[in-house]
Amino acid sequence: MTSDTAQRSKSPRAAVFASVAGWSFDLFDLFLLLYVAGPISKNIFPTSSPTLGIAAVFGSFAVTVIMRPAGAALFGELADRKGRKGTMVYVMGGVGVTTAAMGLVPTYAAVGVLAPVLFLILRVVQGLFVGGVTATTHTLGTESIGSRWRGLMSGLIGAGGAGLGAALASVAYIVVLAAFPGSAFDVWGWRVLFFCGLASAVLSLFVLRKVEESPAWEGGEAREAPKHVPFRELVRGRGKKVLGLNIAIAAGGGAQYYLTLGYMPTLLSEVVPVPVGRRGVILLASSLVVIAAAMGAGELSERLGRRRTMLGFGLCNLVALPVLTWGIDRAGGGRVAVVAVLCMLLVMLANAAYAPLMIFLNERYPTELRARGTAVSWNLGFMLGGLTPTFVSLLSPDLADVPSRLAIFLFGATSVFITAVLAVPETRGSLSPGRGREPARHYSTRS
Repeated sequence: MTSDTAQRSKSPRAAVFASVAGWSFDLFDLFLLLYVAGPISKNIFPTSSPTLGIAAVFGSFAVTVIMRPAGAALFGELADRKGRKGTMVYVMGGVGVTTAAMGLVPTYAAVGVLAPVLFLILRVVQGLFVGGVTATTHTLGTESIGSRWRGLMSGLIGAGGAGLGAALASVAYIVVLAAFPGSAFDVWGWRVLFFCGLASAVLSLFVLRKVEESPAWEGGEAREAPKHVPFRELVRGRGKKVLGLNIAIAAGGGAQYYLTLGYMPTLLSEVVPVPVGRRGVILLASSLVVIAAAMGAGELSERLGRRRTMLGFGLCNLVALPVLTWGIDRAGGGRVAVVAVLCMLLVMLANAAYAPLMIFLNERYPTELRARGTAVSWNLGFMLGGLTPTFVSLLSPDLADVPSRLAIFLFGATSVFITAVLAVPETRGSLSPGRGREPARHYSTRS
């Protein structure tokens, strides 16, 4: 039996499904806040300025993003020491419960400042759990399949999962909006959307019953004893440089994601704007485009290499993303078909750029450090990228100023992404085979 076959799970489909669905549902939970930014700003963070109210909502989103690296370190340690499967059950259940609890927070009118305090506490706890999600979904799926399909899985789980999560949020938004039209959505509809987050908790039961542990974590057929590598190995010697570059790439990719697909619900509702019904359709179509684009770019990285694929899309995006943002603003809400096409092109290019990122991070670390290395790099990078929408709102004196700020931040984020990718080696094919064996080709646990 070949080493590649020995690494495959006996039920790889269940592992892949759990990884894709887990990351999708957890991003679905995060996306809900972006879809109800307006009602949340009115009910939880009331203010006399529309842009400040939206900035406060994105600030609460940033709180969750900021907490993700801590969750990555905490649950990544657990995933590296105790296994991917059991950790996934805990973190997915935690995300689902905390998201549903947000729908129970009383309004500012009812309890005053306690409302935003409670909401922010829940965002903090959710951020810890979401950080832990990446330690499991971003390792279990790629470790359970043959090497030929890891690029495709990277796109499907990492970037495609984001698109699927956004698509699920769009469907939920459309359905709930129809059930609670007009002012009813501002009163009750936004709460029902948060209750939908319980789907993540339900999925954790599937993981518990149907998913096998990663064969790479178990050491393949050899079933070698666990070898603990301390967390400090990530931040000393060669590991420090590896981590720094990984974070920079993730930050550039994450900013492209948050400033396009992540900011789009607000852009189409508060800035352009597009009528409610058509807005939901555009968001759903854009999310589906992301899934296809991410899978295609991930597969391309299996043929061209991770570095060349990310660099190619990055160079394209340096010009394309600011231009497409300008085009959406110029088209305005009256030319919905044009806006739809431009939005789909925007999210396709932005999310294709970082589609190979997940497997690239996997290949940068040995199995004993992979959950922590991948999760910490991903979450620290996406934390930095996730702060950019807040700065876009804060630096926009009026809603009409948002598109120009978006274009500037997109150019800057893509420049960071390209610079960091130029500084890293190619990693394709260097996923380490299992515990106790040689670490990944481009990483050493020795200082």
